[in-house]
Amino acid sequence: MATTPTDPDLGSVLGKAVAVLHAFTVDDHELSLAALVERTGLPKTSVYRIAGDLVRYRLLDRTALGYRLSGGLFELGMRASVERSLLELAMPYLQDLYERTHETVHLGVREGREVVYVAKIAGRGQAASPSRTGGRMPLHCTAIGKVLLAWADDDLRRDVLTGPLERRTPHTIVAPGRVAQQLDAAIEAGVAFEREESALGLQCVAAPVLDADDRPIAAISVTGPVGRFRPEQHVDAVRAAAQGLGTLVARRRSLH
Repeated sequence: MATTPTDPDLGSVLGKAVAVLHAFTVDDHELSLAALVERTGLPKTSVYRIAGDLVRYRLLDRTALGYRLSGGLFELGMRASVERSLLELAMPYLQDLYERTHETVHLGVREGREVVYVAKIAGRGQAASPSRTGGRMPLHCTAIGKVLLAWADDDLRRDVLTGPLERRTPHTIVAPGRVAQQLDAAIEAGVAFEREESALGLQCVAAPVLDADDRPIAAISVTGPVGRFRPEQHVDAVRAAAQGLGTLVARRRSLH
C-alpha cells in the first residue's frame, strides 16, 4: 500500500477516498483500477465505487487506461491560503534569483520530516532532477531540508536524527553526527549545501526564509550540475533572496 503523509483510516468512507487519491505519486500520469487496488489494499469493488464518486466530484478523471488526478484538485490546492500567499510573495524573488544565476531555483516548505516543493523554475542544461512542484524529499539529504531542519526546534531535529536516514545516493550522509555538524554549520553560515546527496550529478545551496522570531517559514535554493555549477558562488544571491522574502512576509503579517 502506498504510504501517505498521514495514513488514512480505511474504516471510513473518507479515509478510503483519501487512500485512492494518495495512491498517485508525482511520477504517475494515470493509474489503472488494478494499480489503485494494489496500492490502497482495498477491495476492487470499493475502489471502483470510490473512484466513480471522485470522478463525479471532479477529483479524478476517467481515462482509457484508468484514472488520473483531475483539475478540481488543482483548484482546491490553489485555495490553500498559506502556500498560495507565500508563493505570490516569493515569485518575484525566485524569478530575480533565476535571472541572476540561470540555474534551477526552488521554494520549499517543511511538512513533517520532508520538504515539499512549492515552486520550481528550471535552469538551463540541467542534469535530471528528482524535484517537482508538489513533490517531496527527505529533509536530511537536500539543501532546503537542511536549512529548514537547522532552524527547527530541538524536538524535530532530535526526531529526524534518531530516526532512519534514507540513503538516496552513495553521497547521502546518513551518520547522525555528520548531519548534525552540517546543521550547525548552516546556522553559522546562513546557508546549507548539498553535494549529490539527493541525486547524482547535482549540487545545491539553500538559505532559510525566517519570520520575525527567526522561525523557518520556507527555504530558497539554487541547484546546478556537478562540473559547471559552484554553489559557493551563489551564497550571497540565495541568502539575499531568502532574507528579502522573509522581511516581506514579516511586514505583511504585522499589518494583519
